[in-house]
Amino acid sequence: MSPHAIVRRSVRRPVAAGVPLAVAVALVAAGTAGAAPAKVQAAHVTRTATLGDIPLGAFSNALLPGTVADDRGVDLGGLGSDIYPAGRKGEYWTVTDRGPNGQIKVSGTKRRTFPVPGFDPAIVKIRVSGNTVKVLDALPITTSSGKAVTGLPNQQGRDEAPYSYDAQTALSYDPNGLDTEGVVRAADGSFWLVDEYGPSLVHVSARGKVLTRYVPKGLRLTGADYPVVESLPAVLLHRKINRGFEGLAQLPGGDLVMALQSPLSLPDGDAGDASLTTRLLRFSTKKRAVTAEYAYRFDPVNVVDPGEDDTSELKISSVVALGGDRLLVEERTDKAARLQVVKLDRRSNILGGRYDDDATSPSLEQLDDPAASGVPVLAKKLVVDLGTVSGVPQKIEGIARVDHDTLALVNDNDFGMTDGAGAFDAQGRLVDSGIETTVVYLRLPRGI
Repeated sequence: MSPHAIVRRSVRRPVAAGVPLAVAVALVAAGTAGAAPAKVQAAHVTRTATLGDIPLGAFSNALLPGTVADDRGVDLGGLGSDIYPAGRKGEYWTVTDRGPNGQIKVSGTKRRTFPVPGFDPAIVKIRVSGNTVKVLDALPITTSSGKAVTGLPNQQGRDEAPYSYDAQTALSYDPNGLDTEGVVRAADGSFWLVDEYGPSLVHVSARGKVLTRYVPKGLRLTGADYPVVESLPAVLLHRKINRGFEGLAQLPGGDLVMALQSPLSLPDGDAGDASLTTRLLRFSTKKRAVTAEYAYRFDPVNVVDPGEDDTSELKISSVVALGGDRLLVEERTDKAARLQVVKLDRRSNILGGRYDDDATSPSLEQLDDPAASGVPVLAKKLVVDLGTVSGVPQKIEGIARVDHDTLALVNDNDFGMTDGAGAFDAQGRLVDSGIETTVVYLRLPRGI
């Protein structure tokens, strides 16, 4: 049974039509002689396409039979974790995250829930056709023995404890579990993914089997049913919970750039929550090693999102290669986002320096002005503030470059889940948020 054969229905959204040329000419002719010159057209959405409802159990069991016993009424979602061109016009590779999850407070403490614990993250090929997103193919991400990796946390004491949908029953940790985010496809047909748990970089075969998971030195992950290599800087062990690697880009020569979603918790969580400095890492797929590390500085949170005053809400969710050593970087909160262009400069490489030593005080994350302290922070230039563009959904996590003038953006709809005890009804069925997985095409008049 193919994944696209189980679509329950297509949800359609109107596509805005352009003004006919003759009408535009008539409007100009009707203007007064003293009229002000026309403004340069701003960035705007040219197409909106939506994924129809696909029951999560049917989708997952078509890939790996028996993985999902009860999907609790949840539909396929989370595809917005990333998007990468698949070669043909309108076709893209996407990746789900770890699956439906939420938080419920029990006795004053938040518990992380996994309503569909058997869900297996998947690489999903889609096509944008008119105002509809269609699933063309899907690859389950599997262990060396062909079993589901699952999206469950790896290590007790390092990751959040997993619970059932109602937060009443503790679930088991899974050393194979991956919270997949970024995705790119290599020239040989294999895939590279990033993961938030390790944080880790994961090499996956063309059919979805994990070939190698690269993790920070000292992680000591045991029991995984695939090769685990400790080769990333040990300082990454201080990643904030649920804020590991999220963005991934593939440079023209094949090198990868991984973006740490949020500042490290160095020396503690309070310092990380208050920091504006996160890190990008360059990984050589030939050497199988990190070759460079860069300091990236967020704009103040109220600049990225005028309605937000909590600096810890800042995240990098997507990085896109633009040619050479140039990257498009998305800074966001859950409600707003801005796209910046940076250039990776070898003079900005801080790999192996004092700020990779977690005993350094003050840490990189604690510096109010890293540049003034001699840290070569990457220069950046604003391309577009998505919060000013009508029709862009919230929580954009995936961005692909379509051409010089156009970007494809996809949101993470969290599988229609919300936090709190009201996420499920009395029968344990999802009370859907109504947020759909949506791909929008964004036109940039000045290009990029």
